[in-house]
Amino acid sequence: MRIDGTCHCGSVAFEAEVDPNTARICHCTDCQTMSGSLFRANIMCSGETFRLTRGSPKIYVKVAASGNQRAQAFCPECGTGMYATSPTNPASYSLRVGVIAQRAAFRPTQQIWCDSELPWTAEVAGLERRRGQ
Repeated sequence: MRIDGTCHCGSVAFEAEVDPNTARICHCTDCQTMSGSLFRANIMCSGETFRLTRGSPKIYVKVAASGNQRAQAFCPECGTGMYATSPTNPASYSLRVGVIAQRAAFRPTQQIWCDSELPWTAEVAGLERRRGQ
């Protein structure tokens, strides 16, 4: 599926091809911290199909406890997280679902790093719901 995405302010944009079945939710503490939320939804794309169409993201290289490095890309103007990839020779990209224009078409098929899931995450479905603030 062909997709396009942009940061909140529009300074950085990209396009790629994704397999909708690769959408997943990550509960790791890095995703919680970097998104400022309970979890982060990601979808994979091949490095061959990913292309920046506007701007250049700022890159922060996260070093895991294992020593593995992951380049975290975000807009230098508004701070929107865009994707993660290898800092050298990216073969694939983990795109942030929230920045993709076609995000409503994706339904996550998997949850990962569930040992880090906040204990009340499953309870949000039962909270009062409003159409606006």
